Amino acid sequence: MKRFLESVSVPLHCPLQGGVGSSPIYRKLIQAALLAPLLLALSIAYAQPKYEFRAAWIATVDNIDWPPKNNYNPDVQRAEFIRLLDMHRRNGMNAVIVQVRPATDAFYPSPYEPWSEWLTGKQGQPPTPYYDPLEFMIEETHKRGMEFHAWCNPYRAEFSIGRSSISPTHITRLHPEWFITYGDKRYFDPGNREAQQHVVNVIRDLVRRYDIDAIHFDDYFYPYRLPGKTFPDKASFVQYGNGLDEAAWRRSNVDSIIYLLSKAIKEENRYCRFGVSPFGVWRNSTQDPEGSATRAGQTNYDDLYADILLWLQKGWIDYVTPQLYWEFGHRLVAYETLVDWWSKHTYGRHLYIGHGVYRVWEQTNAAWKNKSELPHQISLLREYPTVQGSAYYSSKSFIRNPNGWNDSLQHHYYQYPAIVPPMAWIDTLAPGKPFAEKQPGSLWQLSAAPGTAVRYFIVYNLSATHTVATDPASIVAVLAPAKNGKASFDERAFAGGQSNGWAVTVVSRNNVESEAVLLN
Repeated sequence: MKRFLESVSVPLHCPLQGGVGSSPIYRKLIQAALLAPLLLALSIAYAQPKYEFRAAWIATVDNIDWPPKNNYNPDVQRAEFIRLLDMHRRNGMNAVIVQVRPATDAFYPSPYEPWSEWLTGKQGQPPTPYYDPLEFMIEETHKRGMEFHAWCNPYRAEFSIGRSSISPTHITRLHPEWFITYGDKRYFDPGNREAQQHVVNVIRDLVRRYDIDAIHFDDYFYPYRLPGKTFPDKASFVQYGNGLDEAAWRRSNVDSIIYLLSKAIKEENRYCRFGVSPFGVWRNSTQDPEGSATRAGQTNYDDLYADILLWLQKGWIDYVTPQLYWEFGHRLVAYETLVDWWSKHTYGRHLYIGHGVYRVWEQTNAAWKNKSELPHQISLLREYPTVQGSAYYSSKSFIRNPNGWNDSLQHHYYQYPAIVPPMAWIDTLAPGKPFAEKQPGSLWQLSAAPGTAVRYFIVYNLSATHTVATDPASIVAVLAPAKNGKASFDERAFAGGQSNGWAVTVVSRNNVESEAVLLN
């Protein structure tokens, strides 16, 4: 998916005023990097948090990341998805954010919307031989101890007018009055109440039928402004405006669907989280004293009509993942400025920073050719207690190990596993201690207390240097339960360096960890 970095007032690859080194925070990080390599490695290892969200976006629109373009063989699709999952798991990720509804279509059998053209080549046509891609992806993701966040585009209905495959059963054919043409795309009219209810029905059905960990919306609410064009929703404004000015009315439309979605998600599954990944700038400080010290050409509040702060204040969303796809020291929208701003505007909800790793492949962007850019971004966000992790756009950017960043994640920044942080407003109840039953040889069977909804088991190596089950450096396995709720642990597979035995905990659906049980 094209992310709208051009919405700042000049191209991001323009020369930086004063260069990246002009940022005091950036200079500080450079000085730290000049320390002795051993001390640096030790500080990185020590700083790794036990609780941290680490995710990669997997875009399906136009086959950006998956499935392989023009390959509609289910066996190939499954194999490629597993390859991506295994790559991300090696890199230390504990979640994937997979686009399952890119354009009012579906990567699963939906009673409301047709099969996606990017899955089978023709919208409305099911996979042959048949399989349910969403069920498969969730199962493979959970099997690896990772979370599955179902990424849905809220309003886009036709990706490219005249070129997109459109099924006779597509909602634009059944209810053309719900849609607006803007540029080369067709969108739901956000002010149409029936259109809103359709989107809510789709998401409710998705949460009800699938074991997803979160619903994830991206930045496309009202579309980004197109030069010389006005979004043609005047008819809805006249009908539903109710005395508001146009901008306030548009924001109220987006507020309304976020509220309705939040309510529907929690009614179906209280443990299913709702997250939004907005454009990186809420408002500039020149527009609002509460805004960031940036000069973005478009903003969430004024151009996309997405009042993210209101949704956080009201508790309608559980997490926010702003797309901070810029580098340190950018003269208009500096990464360090925006991390600091968002960290002060979480209202108690979770904040995960979106990193634009795809930018490393932009030929004209020198800043992202700097091997230190991403490591420094991770180091900075970890300085803020109100920032709980990262997400990376997009999946395919990691395939060629850009700037050696796969190695940096595997051996330094994500060397040890992390648990997705629990959300106290969902619940704080720790599950009971797990049971461990010795099997013949070196095998243990792990099970949870009766009635416990298990996300996974965590096995710790209590070596001479790690004597308690709290240090992420001592985690040797994150084991997903089988369908019977149990898991197996083989000591021989993790015997290197073991001297003092093992301990195991169980993690609840809300990522709350139990007390440890020693394996004697």
